[in-house]
Amino acid sequence: MNSDFQKRNARAEENAKAAAGINANGAALTGDSRDLFRPKTSDIPREPGVYKWRDENGRVIYVGKAKNLRNRLTSYFQPLQNLHPRTRKMVLTARSLEWTIVKTELESLTLEYLWIKEFNPRFNIIMRDDKTYPYLAVSAKDEYPRVWITRSRKPGKIKYFGPYAKVWDMRNTLDGLLRAYPVRTCNDNKFNQAQKTSRPCLLASIGKCSAPCAGKISKEEHRQLCEQITGVLTGRLGKKYRSDLQHQMQEASDNLEFEKAARLRDRIRCFDAAIQYNAAVLSSEIDADIFAMASDELEASVHAFFIRGGIIRGERNWSVERINDISDSELMRDLLEMIYSQILEENKSTPADNSKIARKRRARQTETGRFDFFSPVSPIPGEIILQIEPDGKENIEKHLSQIRKGKVSIKVPERGEKNELAKRAFDNALLALKQNKNSRVNSLQTRTAALNELKKALGLSSAPLRIECYDISNSAAGDAQVGSMIVFEDGLARKSEYRKFAVQGKNGEGKADDLSALREVLVRRFDRKNDDSQNETSKHFAYRPDLVVIDGGRLQAITAAKALKDCGQTNISVCALAKKMEEIWLPDDDYPIILKRQSEGMYLIQRIRDESHRYAIEFHRKKRVKNALKSELDGIDGIGPEYQKKLLKHFGSVRRIKNASEEELKEVKGIGSKKAHRIFLKLHENKNETKQEKT
Repeated sequence: MNSDFQKRNARAEENAKAAAGINANGAALTGDSRDLFRPKTSDIPREPGVYKWRDENGRVIYVGKAKNLRNRLTSYFQPLQNLHPRTRKMVLTARSLEWTIVKTELESLTLEYLWIKEFNPRFNIIMRDDKTYPYLAVSAKDEYPRVWITRSRKPGKIKYFGPYAKVWDMRNTLDGLLRAYPVRTCNDNKFNQAQKTSRPCLLASIGKCSAPCAGKISKEEHRQLCEQITGVLTGRLGKKYRSDLQHQMQEASDNLEFEKAARLRDRIRCFDAAIQYNAAVLSSEIDADIFAMASDELEASVHAFFIRGGIIRGERNWSVERINDISDSELMRDLLEMIYSQILEENKSTPADNSKIARKRRARQTETGRFDFFSPVSPIPGEIILQIEPDGKENIEKHLSQIRKGKVSIKVPERGEKNELAKRAFDNALLALKQNKNSRVNSLQTRTAALNELKKALGLSSAPLRIECYDISNSAAGDAQVGSMIVFEDGLARKSEYRKFAVQGKNGEGKADDLSALREVLVRRFDRKNDDSQNETSKHFAYRPDLVVIDGGRLQAITAAKALKDCGQTNISVCALAKKMEEIWLPDDDYPIILKRQSEGMYLIQRIRDESHRYAIEFHRKKRVKNALKSELDGIDGIGPEYQKKLLKHFGSVRRIKNASEEELKEVKGIGSKKAHRIFLKLHENKNETKQEKT
């Protein structure tokens, strides 16, 4: 019966959407095959990224990049007559669209190049002139290491950095590096000739080479310069290195050593230019799988980057439901077992079977770029990079090492290029999690099931079409106490109906206990006895809800029910959702209601509770900052709200404003010597008064 009801609702939803001109994802209809997969505009991120169109067989038919994915992808869904004929044919051939967000526009450019080279999409314009992207090569194993630009990568003892998107920028970067770190760039023939004659080349005369060929620098000093260049390019020399250079430059300038300061300035500039190095490509030795997970109480999304030979060769995303309060580390353990179990099965096959599998995988890789890293031709890598260390890490490493027949290490990096890629994978996982949630919430069938489940579990006479949820937030001392009210109608958030309450308390200063604060908020919402004199309720609140949800336990449910009864609201149902065990408490019951964790009803009521908590915390933080600033800076002559905002924006917190000297205060725009002096005296006067009170 319930299934028939849901099917009828689903059909009604589809018919209603078609009549309204929208597809199943909530996007506007185009009247052609694009309606099959057009994403909702709000689901497309605004970040830079790379996108792939696939045909009905999963083949990649086009790879593109965008500075703003939303702006670019929505342009493909305009009327067909507005599109270029080639683009028109491409979008009508496509049957799916996917995207990957990256950090910078430059990274999207390089990743696009790599994937075009990998998938050879039919609708990409591919130049056939054998042009390749430039790399910076370092012969680190040579007695006197050499640095140069090349467009080819050969296996051996040479380290390559790149590829870089533009050779002009690459040459400028190298020029800056050589001024700061003058290592040799000449080939072996010229270097050997200069060694014989003890006469260095022109680059030594203009300061771009330290002339190791003429003995003007020792072998060890020259190698140290080379190591510093490598450190800049790989990112090992990070923010601390830059701040040290900045400090040395300032010190040299103060000592009137301007030439030294200029050299240090050049090092800082070339360092800033070099860290633009694209993180889409790592050093050539790295083979790794990178996994990151974004999750909440009910589900998780996992995104993976597969790196072979230092290049991101593929990616994949999984959605996982949480069961039995499984932790993040346990979930990551199960994930690794699931992904690599297929490799274990393939390794059990005979050599002949393996040959067939390899051919099949190779063909699949050529067509789609998918699953190519789960095959014998691309075995388990030597490194698995995670953001969360899995349970039983040592056992997993041992198990995978046996499959790979070589050492496999699981790492959680804290810095460097691998950490950056792990962060990038997390961004994509978080985006996928949000999309899964939105698609789940926007489904009429799912929302109907959730509301009916709540009706049954709470013993309501009808499904709660309007639900209001309340939460109280305050600091440990009770300061800046606030309440929040959020509204869901038909299972969807109605943000225009959200309300915030500044808790007054008995003396008008707040600091009430949580139950008293909750009662005050509910009375201000539902008491309609004083509408003539104080008509806040009639003006600012819509019609009454079917269900009131409280963030809390049994005591909160009892307090809320009593407050509504005192306000004459006897026909509104009340429940509370406890955070720790996710229990639902009714005011008159001695035992909680336990819903299945994966049920639609639990998912909906959790989402409502979490949204209420988020809204309360957000208001509380703003109020606390405002109160802190007001209490410290009010009353200073000439320092009004605008200057208070400037001070807070510049220093970041009230504590830093207090600890600032007069010279530091004058760095704020509009703050002169007199105002800085007044602020300094006032804040230190407050400090002295506080010390005296403590004494």
